[in-house]
Amino acid sequence: MKQRNRRAVLMCLSLTVLLGLSGWAVGWFKPTETVITEIAPGVFFRKMETEPKFLGSNQGWVIFEDFVLVIEASFPKQAEEVIKEIRKTTNKPIRYVFDTHYHGDHADGNPIFVNIGAAPVASENSKILFETKGRAGFEKAQKDNPTEFGHGTLKYAPASLYFPTKLVIDDGTQRVELIHLGHAHTAGDAVAWLPKHGIVFTGDACVNGAFNYTGDSNTESWIGVLTKLQDLPIKVICPGHGEMTGKELLDKQKRWFVDLREAIQKMIDNGKSLDEIKQQIDLPFYKEWTGVDAKTRVENVEHIYGELTKKKAG
Repeated sequence: MKQRNRRAVLMCLSLTVLLGLSGWAVGWFKPTETVITEIAPGVFFRKMETEPKFLGSNQGWVIFEDFVLVIEASFPKQAEEVIKEIRKTTNKPIRYVFDTHYHGDHADGNPIFVNIGAAPVASENSKILFETKGRAGFEKAQKDNPTEFGHGTLKYAPASLYFPTKLVIDDGTQRVELIHLGHAHTAGDAVAWLPKHGIVFTGDACVNGAFNYTGDSNTESWIGVLTKLQDLPIKVICPGHGEMTGKELLDKQKRWFVDLREAIQKMIDNGKSLDEIKQQIDLPFYKEWTGVDAKTRVENVEHIYGELTKKKAG
């Protein structure tokens, strides 16, 4: 009886996830909602509200036999909130928090987890970024607005466990592979791949919507990282920002950079200035995907122009 009940629960859960993925395609979901979904037994995704206020990165957690792995510390306030949500699902200790990269909306909540005995984990290539840009950004937030995201008087906590290219956490019940595939959104980007379930938490290497920031990126390499991700048998993508969806999101994210680079290069070859490029760039597919005109992605355009011309904008 118990086994039949479990199968029924899993079937309902699978149906719920499939409906959720199709729901994104028809616009069921709203950026004003924070939604928690159990994607697979013991695997949770917390999609964060982005409007009217940006609250931080999406998060996730995986319940192992004896402990919990959290994916993305987010900002301190959201670290506190996700711990409350985790406690609704399990009393097991939170042992690790995986930061996909050093940016504050993904990693500034580390002190909250350290205070309860968890170890922040990140790729080795992000170590210097934590100690420089990450620390500086954290201290700036404390000085400029200590209450908005909860930085207050916390002590900055960079990752304390770094891995070179891959770290596997497997206890026989769950398997999570933390993988650094190359320089994408930042030099230290890594993803959390759950091969038993076909689920990947991508951080900002892949986002669902107009959330791309390229200031720390190498977009040529980023395209290569997305190509490597496409080789995985992915069923569900939990992006760093935006709604959970299927593997097709990788095509959209990759196309944005491929098409944008090609369009900017063509305009450069035709003698267009950066100002002219920003005024004339037109990629209709991007608006179809994100609801936002490509012209509004000024930072992306300026960054790629700089990559292609070896000149910084401004």
